[in-house]
This record gives sequence, structure tokens and C-alpha cells, in this order.
Amino acid sequence: MKKQLIYSCLLIGATFIAGCTKNFDQINTDPTKVEPTLATAPYLMSQAQIKFSNSGYDQLLYQSMWSQSLASTYDYYGNGDKYIYAGSGRDYYSRTWNTSYGASTLVDEMKIMIKGNASYTNLDNCGTILRMMILQRITDAYGDIPFSQEGQAKAGIVTPVFDTQQSIYTSMLSQLETATAALDASKDKIPADLFYAGDISKWKKLGYSLMLRAAMRLTKVDAVTAQKYAEKAYTGGAMASVDDNAKVKADNSNNNGNSDAAALLVTDDFREVRWSKTLIDYMKSTNDPRISAIAEISTGTGKKANETQVVGINTASLQAGMPNGYDLKGGVYDISKAPGYPGTSPADPTVANDAAAPDGKYSRPQFAVYDDRNRYNFLMTYGESELLFAEAASKGWSTGSAATHYANALTADMATLAQFGTTSVPAASITAYVATHPLVAATALQQINMEYFVTTSATFNFNETWANWRRSGYPVITPVTYPNQFAVSTIPRRIPYPLGLPSTNAANYAAAVARLSGGDTFVAKVWWDK
Repeated sequence: MKKQLIYSCLLIGATFIAGCTKNFDQINTDPTKVEPTLATAPYLMSQAQIKFSNSGYDQLLYQSMWSQSLASTYDYYGNGDKYIYAGSGRDYYSRTWNTSYGASTLVDEMKIMIKGNASYTNLDNCGTILRMMILQRITDAYGDIPFSQEGQAKAGIVTPVFDTQQSIYTSMLSQLETATAALDASKDKIPADLFYAGDISKWKKLGYSLMLRAAMRLTKVDAVTAQKYAEKAYTGGAMASVDDNAKVKADNSNNNGNSDAAALLVTDDFREVRWSKTLIDYMKSTNDPRISAIAEISTGTGKKANETQVVGINTASLQAGMPNGYDLKGGVYDISKAPGYPGTSPADPTVANDAAAPDGKYSRPQFAVYDDRNRYNFLMTYGESELLFAEAASKGWSTGSAATHYANALTADMATLAQFGTTSVPAASITAYVATHPLVAATALQQINMEYFVTTSATFNFNETWANWRRSGYPVITPVTYPNQFAVSTIPRRIPYPLGLPSTNAANYAAAVARLSGGDTFVAKVWWDK
């Protein structure tokens, strides 16, 4: 860990270099001294923020396609698109665990450094809020996980117990309530904060929004607790505008390039990863103006044109989502056999050795938006918060007007796309769409959660897309059928534990698996998933 402390300033990007170099001599003289350790503590949280936000193949190979936001014919993506082991899948399904715990360990180390120091109360409480965000992703994906004994290796706990998800949520909500209420804008500021540049008022809004998100996960298993904390979040004051969005900007020039973009820029990924038919069909059915802001097809025809990384054609009427579950192998599952297949993109006769591009007429995520190695990673948005409040209000809970929250969410979700810096939805189009798509009481849950599907897909927050689909049941999607699946006739509901756990933490792993109905499989359900 000492090496990590010494070099953390170098690892977290240009945003912090100036602040780090002011203490460079002090930090490297004797990294075991108390004062240099305190000086570097905030930068550990910065490092946790970028590490946690940069999920890359963690969510692209699995969550993005299990929720049918994206689709792909490329073999490597069979893990998510077809529920089959493909391309080191067994390694990649450990990544959500490893990446997230790696980020939480940085927060744990930071909190150990500043423990008992009254000068860092806000940093400590913001660390708790970030830690809850991180651990929620892990428990939502795997179920019971190390929580109460997580990050205590220095205390000699190297085989932590796996807490039940129910107890984790109870503690998570309590910790969010305590930490958020304790934030005080008159006290210490947080240097090198990648979310809000140290703005404590925005951290407080994030804390209450995360409390709301955690509460709403419980709607099917503990509605009483869900209502209690949703109402607390509303009273406390959650996000109030798109300026409150929790996001992290990548910095490719300092080895912190966007991991999603890095994956999609691989030639085969760029040519064959497409928006799913489920998503694009729904957006077309509502005349959603975001289609032109997120989707495009190649400007040319043929394989070479579909591998060339340039801006494509974003005309809404030309966009077509690709159905999940198809390949390019010429058999019964070949994409050419898909219902409504738009036809291949023919080889360009003017390009030497060109070939047809079978996926070429399907819509890809826009190159300029999603393949920017310096783009933002969104972790939670004001629009998501408003949608959750709308759902809570539709249940009769004291969280304001469902219709107002929903209208706010539509506006915010479209405006949020401008924060990528490379796309936007015209203001007039936003106003018109909101006016013609009011919330209807009879279809409120569907409308709210379908919008949640669209906005989390559009911001590439697929971990949240998949989690909310399991909770809400929206979108209503049909499982893919394909040979040799690890999930047959059902969409995966959780990720199996990493392969090393049976040997490194055998007893606690076995106890956790014994509590799973269906065992350590993709089809078992976590506690809140009913």
C-alpha cells in the first residue's frame, strides 16, 4: 500500500498533478510519517472515484446485453448477448467484484488515515457515501458479500464473513443517513474531488439520492423500509438539477482513459457492437428525440467503412436496433435470419479487398460520444433520482407529485446528454417531448421504468440498467435462446462469485452459497430480486 500512496498522485491524472507536486518532496521523504499520509488521503478517494467509474468490459460484456441495451454478433460478447462462456468470460465476471473492491479498499485506507482527525470530517463522511455506492454495486450483482468485515486485513481479518444482503441494505441505509446528515459546508473542503470539486452541498444531495436508490431496491421485499427511507431522502433534499449529476471525467493523457471507449475502439467491437432492437424500437415508438443524439450508422458501405472510426449518420429514421442472440456463423442463428433483417451493407467496389458488413445497417453508439477516451462516466443522475421519486409518489408515499417528478426526469435525462460535450438534444425538442408524454396513472410504473431503461442506457450506466430491470421488470424482454447457455430460458439474474473464493475464503463462501436458492449460478436471485 505504501507504494500506492507514493504513486497515487501520478496515477490519478492531470487534474491533481498540481496539488500532488506541492507535497512531492514531503511525500517521498518518508511515506510512513503521519503528516504526509494525511496530505495524500484525499487523493486516495480521487483514485477510488476514477477506478470505480471506469468499468469497461465489466459491464459491456454482461450487464449491457443482459438488459438488452446493446447487442453484438462478435463472439467475445456471447457472454452477455447469448449467455454462453466466450472470450475469457470466467475472468470477466469477476471484474465487477475486483474493480469495485479495489476502489473500496482505497476509501478504506483513506478513512484509516484520517480516523479521529476533526479536520477531515467531511472527507470521512463523503468517503462513507462513496463506499456505500461502491458496495451497493457489488451486492446487487452477487448477493451476500463481505461488508461488515470488508477492508479489515490490517486488523488481521483476511477471510471476511459474507453478510446477508438484507443486513447489508439495513446498514447501508443507516450509514447513508448518518453520513449525509453530518456533512457540513462550513467545515473541511475536499481537494481533488472528481464528482463535485469539493462542493459539500452537492455531496449531501448525492447522499440522499443514493439513500433513495437503495430504498427503492426494497420495494418488493420490504416496502415499509423502502417508504421510510424514500421519504427521508425527499425531506433531506436529493439532487435538484443536472448540475448535481455524479460523474467522473476520464483523462486519457494520464493513463486514465475511458475504459468503455477503449473496449469499443477495438476494431471488432466497433464493427459489431450495436444498440439493441429492444432499446431503439421503444425509443422509435415514442418518437424520442434522443435517437439522433446517441445512435448512428456508418457513412459508407462494406466492412472497411464499418471499421473506420469516424462520425456516422444520425438521422433518426435510418436507425435500427439489432436483436440479441445472433451471430455471423451462417447457421440458424446468423444475423441474416433475424426477423426484419435490414440487409447487409454491401462491399464498396472502390475499396480494395473489401467485404460485406452484415451488421452495417444496424445502429451503433455514436463514435464521437461514446468512443471518446476522455469522456465522462455517469454514476447517478438527477433524472434517475426524479424517476425514483416519481415511482415512490405513484405508490402514495410522501415524495411530492409523481407527474411533476416524471416531467422533471424527462427534461433532465435529455439535458444530461449535453454533459458528454459531444452531443445534445435541442431545447425545443425536449419541451415538445415532455409536453406530449405526461405521466398516466394507469401506466405509471411502466412509463417510469422504461424511461429509467432509456436514460441509464444512454449514459452507459449498464450496471444500474440491469439492476433496475431485475427490480422493476421493465423493459419486458424475452430471454435469448442459443446452444450451450449458462442460463437457459431466463435472463441472468446475478453474477457468480469469483473463481478464487472457494480456495481463499472457503467456509464463508460456502455459507453464502448455501443461502442462495439455486446455488452459485447466473439464474439464482439476490435477496431483493423477487
